[in-house]
This record gives sequence, structure tokens and C-alpha cells, in this order.
Amino acid sequence: MTTATYRSNLPQMNGRTLLTDGGIETTLIFHEGFDLPLFASYVLLDDDTRGRKALRDYYARYIDIARDTRSGFVLESPTWRCSRDWGAKLGHDADAIASFNRKAIVLMEELRQQAGIDEPIVVSGNIGPRGDGYAPDTQMTPEEAEAYHRHQIETFAGTGADMVSAVTMTHAGEAIGIARAAKAAGIPVAISFTVETDGHLPSGQPLGEGILETDAATGDAPAYYMINCAHPDHFKHVLADDGRDWTSRIRGIRANASRMSHAELDESETLDDGNPDELGVDYANLSAALPNLRVFGGCCGTDHRHVRAIAAWCCN
Repeated sequence: MTTATYRSNLPQMNGRTLLTDGGIETTLIFHEGFDLPLFASYVLLDDDTRGRKALRDYYARYIDIARDTRSGFVLESPTWRCSRDWGAKLGHDADAIASFNRKAIVLMEELRQQAGIDEPIVVSGNIGPRGDGYAPDTQMTPEEAEAYHRHQIETFAGTGADMVSAVTMTHAGEAIGIARAAKAAGIPVAISFTVETDGHLPSGQPLGEGILETDAATGDAPAYYMINCAHPDHFKHVLADDGRDWTSRIRGIRANASRMSHAELDESETLDDGNPDELGVDYANLSAALPNLRVFGGCCGTDHRHVRAIAAWCCN
């Protein structure tokens, strides 16, 4: 096992500001012309020519922004779809899935070594939902989620990954199971919930309730929480202090460029990339509402232009 650099001391937990990337799948599909089956970018790891080069070039653009702004960076592996159920749909068994996850972390470590910047670069194993990130057609119990996600989490724990990030979580049951699996594997986890236009999780639960339920069921196991795959207009109104302090647990935002709902995005055949500078202003306003916000990136429709604008507003 490769020794992890920051697993026991994540810099974003100690006041450091870190950038991360934007919407990798939407960038590769709409800007780079790749056909990503089931939105799975991990398949490019098996393409030793065009695919791996595209991944390297993609991350390099964001590392350049971190260098220019003297910010740290979270290198999220391209493994959002690299779990057993999704892999099976693409013809990959459990051993192949584990191999892809390990290859992804090796690539992230190589990128970190080659970055040439003094600020901390955290390597994160990225985990997606078992089901559709836009529609929780099947809500899992914590026990079911822990059993399902254990395979990917334990694979990451056996690499040099500093942490895992569970992204686009739609309901608390899955978040609880992931947090328990990560705790058992001895690797920090960030839980990132997505919300609908009303600021509630796709399950219908208010965002704050989802965070509080996950913490209560796991003994505050997640290192921190994030919000992703929603425009700031969809959730900024739910961040007002309600006396329960759950907003202090949010340390990261990866918002969409588009104000479209999940249903509208699912049906759209074109990319709505919004306004990068406007999104940067939105992030500055979110920083004022979230005292511990330290990780800044994007999700669907965002690319390096948006992250550069966000950095200009939030990393000075």
C-alpha cells in the first residue's frame, strides 16, 4: 500500500483553502467529444493514448489555476461511476472495478508529483450514488449502502488516497452507510448531498435534516459535508442559521453552472454553461453564509473558466 500524504491531517480541516475541478463528465462529452457510456469517465483509464491524455490535460488546467492563485487542490479521481452495479452494466466485474479504482488513484498521485506547486494537493477517491444521482428511485437502508459501497471504499483505503468523497448523494440512508464503511476502513470521507430547486434532497428531506441525521447515526463520522450538482439559487435560501449549527459542517461547494432543475438537465441535449463570473459572485456570497467553506469547485456544465472565476472571488 502506498502511504497517503494527508489522510491523518486534511488541510481543508485546518483552515486551508483548496480548489477542485469542475464537471468532468460534461466537459469530456460536450467540449472534448468523448462518448462516455452511462456518464462513466473511468473507462478512459483503459485508453492509453487519447483517453488518458484527455484526463491528464483536464486536471492540468485546474492545477494551473491552483498554482496561479496559490491555492491548494483536491484531485478527485474520475471514478464517480466506478462501483459494482454501474461497472456490471459496462461489462466490468468486481476485480476489474477494483483495478480501475486503483489505476485512478495512481494517476492522481502522478499528477500531484508532477504539479510543481508548494500548496497541498489532496488525493480523493470519488464515489457516486448506487442509483441515479438525479432521481433516487431506490433508497437504501444504511446497512444496504454500507455493504454496497464497502468494496470501492476499501479499495481506495488500500491505495495512497488521502480521503474519499461521496458525491451527489440523494438520501441520508446511503450517506450513513458510506460514512460507516469509510470509518471502518480508516479513511476520511466527505459527504456531498445534491438538492432540488427547493433546497431539499431528491428524497424530499431538507438538507439540514439530512446532515443532522447522518451525523447522529454515525457519531459525526464524516470529516465534512459538501453540496454539489445544484445551482446556488437552489440552496442559498436554506443556509440561514436555524440554531442547530449544521451549516458549520459544510466545507465544500461544487455547484452547477445552470439554474435548470435535475429533470430539465436530464432531458437537455445541449450544455448550459451559465455565466462563470456570475457563479464566482454566487460563491463569494455563499462564503459569507458558510463560515467553514474551504473547498471550491464545480459540477455539471462548469469547466476551468468557472473555477478560475470562483478562485478570483474566493481565493484572494
